[in-house]
Amino acid sequence: MSRMTRWACAAALVLSAASAIAHKPSDSYLTIAQTEAGFSGRWDIALRDLDFALGLDADGDGAITWGEVRAKHADIAAHALSRLALRADGTPCTVKAGAQMLESHTDGSYTVLPLAIGCRTPATQLSVGYTLFADIDPQHRGLLNLRAQGLARSAVLDPQAPPQHFDLTQANRWAQFADYAREGVWHIWIGFDHILFLLSLLLPAVLAWRAPRWQPVHDARAAFWDVFRIVTSFTVAHSITLSLAALHVVSLPSRLVESAIAASVVVAALNNLKPLVQARRWVVAFGFGLIHGFGFASVLAELGLPSDALLLALVGFNLGVEAGQLAIVALFLPLAFSLRRSAFYRRWVMLGGSLLIVLIAAVWFVERAFGLALMSA
Repeated sequence: MSRMTRWACAAALVLSAASAIAHKPSDSYLTIAQTEAGFSGRWDIALRDLDFALGLDADGDGAITWGEVRAKHADIAAHALSRLALRADGTPCTVKAGAQMLESHTDGSYTVLPLAIGCRTPATQLSVGYTLFADIDPQHRGLLNLRAQGLARSAVLDPQAPPQHFDLTQANRWAQFADYAREGVWHIWIGFDHILFLLSLLLPAVLAWRAPRWQPVHDARAAFWDVFRIVTSFTVAHSITLSLAALHVVSLPSRLVESAIAASVVVAALNNLKPLVQARRWVVAFGFGLIHGFGFASVLAELGLPSDALLLALVGFNLGVEAGQLAIVALFLPLAFSLRRSAFYRRWVMLGGSLLIVLIAAVWFVERAFGLALMSA
């Protein structure tokens, strides 16, 4: 195989992997509300996931039309409801789907199933068994928003896990705070673009630029405080715009936000290859953190913010994001500092990793800004 052919194959693999990573992990959004008469619900499921499970694209042209979705309404409802089991105080509930609609989320089109839920009342505990796409996508998760006793609670439903149980009698705002904190941790860990942006800023933290190359730093404290300033400024910045967006003070189109986030990853990684900003990378983290905050806000919007506990939910989610970031830093920094003197770290991890991040984020930018799918199946 010629060198050019090998490079072409490598580039194709990178673009294919980047295109796969560029897509948001598979989620559905399940809302259940307790009312005086019982329960009601709504279930938003991505068309791309249903297409994989049920083959919605009847003509195989790569575009799912309303007619193709409508023709599969009965199959969609049967498939979804067979994978949702609700019990009130141990007694099975009946769940029926109403007329389906379509709605756009930040990552594409979803079918919306209104749910008529028949449970014994009054109920003190609700059990939710969730196995949607358990047989075809181990990464899929259901994001539950449960409203009961005047409080909104959130939970991540794992199709591989046993049913989760929720106490409907306790109006515990600290439990509500913990729910949104967990969502913040979960989102940063599955937010590949946020992670790659953070890694782009962390990679040179154990190095110093002495033209024409990066050299290892000698002081662990200097590396620690550099990382501290970066993570803190990023957190402060995204907290500002997350709060403004969640409170509907500022609103930006999702395509603009997601494209700008991808561009921020490209810029941050390029700076590692040819440093233009060296000493004050925390300023870069703050500036681009303002953009990332709007991305976090879209997650909160889809989860649903409790109107009576906005501050509690915002603080919980922000602290969860911060905890998720600190976990990444705690894993990365000691390892990077121990490897900083090696050619492996400086050439392959720092420079090679930054180049790979540039390529992946460039694919994200093209897909998000222009709606083009590169190397996708």
